[in-house]
Amino acid sequence: MHCEYFAAGQCRSCRDIPTPYHQQLAAKQQRLLQQLSALPSFAEVDLLPPFASAEAGFRNKAKMVVQGSIDDPILGIIEDQQAIDLTACGLYPAEFQQAFSHIRDFIRQAKLQPYDVETRKGELKYVLLTSNGAGWLLRFVMRSQNHLAAIKKYLGQWQQQWPELEVCSVNIQSEHKAILEGEQEFVLSSQTKLCHRLNGINLYVQPQSFFQTNTDVAAALYQTARDWTADLAVQRVWDLFCGVGGFALHLASPQRQVTGIEISAPAIECALQSAQELGAHIDFRALDADAFAKAASEGPELLVVNPPRRGLGAGLCEQIELLKPAFLLYSSCNPDSMQQDLLRLSRYVVRKAQLFDMFPHTAHAEALCLLERIAS
Repeated sequence: MHCEYFAAGQCRSCRDIPTPYHQQLAAKQQRLLQQLSALPSFAEVDLLPPFASAEAGFRNKAKMVVQGSIDDPILGIIEDQQAIDLTACGLYPAEFQQAFSHIRDFIRQAKLQPYDVETRKGELKYVLLTSNGAGWLLRFVMRSQNHLAAIKKYLGQWQQQWPELEVCSVNIQSEHKAILEGEQEFVLSSQTKLCHRLNGINLYVQPQSFFQTNTDVAAALYQTARDWTADLAVQRVWDLFCGVGGFALHLASPQRQVTGIEISAPAIECALQSAQELGAHIDFRALDADAFAKAASEGPELLVVNPPRRGLGAGLCEQIELLKPAFLLYSSCNPDSMQQDLLRLSRYVVRKAQLFDMFPHTAHAEALCLLERIAS
C-alpha cells in the first residue's frame, strides 16, 4: 500500500507501511511466537496461522483534530505545528470521503470555530466519526457548551441532507491538555446507538462506549472464540472487561449462565440491548472487573478476559488462580503484558493461540489464547 502522507513525511502513524504486508504479518506472528516460547508449557501450544486484515479501507472510525477556520476547516492531525488534512487516508473506506464533506459543511453552517492550541481560542477540538457500513455516529468534541444551541438548530436540516447520520452528540473537553474527550456528553439526535451486525448478532455502540476499529477482524475474533469454546462442557461463564458484550454474546447459549462485567455504564447499556434482542439471558453489570472477581466466593468454569493494554496484573492473576476456572480465554491487544500474565498463571497451559491483525502497518495486533487449568 502506497501512502502519499507517509511519503511526504506528513504522517508517521503507520510506520510499517513501506514493508510488504505479508512481511508485516510474518513479523507479528514471529513476535507472538517469541512471547509464547517463554512459557514452560510452550511445547503444548497449537499456534494457528494469523488472521489477516485488508490492507486498506479497514477502519470503521476516524479521530480527527479540527484546525483551520470556519470557512476552511481542516480535519486531520497536527504535525510539527502544521495542520495536515488526513481525509484522504487510505485506511478509511471510500464512503468516509462523503462523510467528511458533510462535516465540513456543517462546521461552516453552524459556525463552529476550530480550537487554536497556541491562542487557546475557538471551540471545536475534534470530530470522532464511526461507521457501521451503512450509518454513522458523529461526535463533536467542544471546549464548552456555547455552541450546543447552534448545533441543535441545524441538526434536523443536516440529517435531511445526510440521512445516514444516525447518532450525533457533543462532548465537552474544557481542559487545555492533549485529552481526546471529557466526561460530559450531550446526545442531540433522537437515536442514541449505532448498530454493528457481526456473525448474526447486533452489537451496539453509543458515545463513550468502545468498539474495535476493524470490523471484519473483530468478527473473526469473536467467531473464533465461539468455535474454540463450543464443545467445552461449561455452564458458568464470566466475561471480564466485556465492553459492549462481543465475547459474552457470542458464547451465550441456553445451557450457559453468562455474566459480563464492564466498568463503563454506556457499554453495559449497549450490551443489555443486544442480549434482549438476541433472546440471551446474560447478566451484564457495570462494575469494576477486579473488584467483582475479588468479591466472588465461587468462580466460573470458563473465564473470558479482554483487559486494557496494561494487562490483568499480578493481583487479578492471583485471584484467577484462587477462583480456579477450568478454562480461560484471554484476548489481548498487547502481547508483552499478556506474556507477563500468562507466566503468572502458573496453573494453566495454553492450548491454542492465534494472532488477529486489527492494526495493519503498525506493530500492534490482537492475540487470542485458550488456556486450560492443569491438576495441582
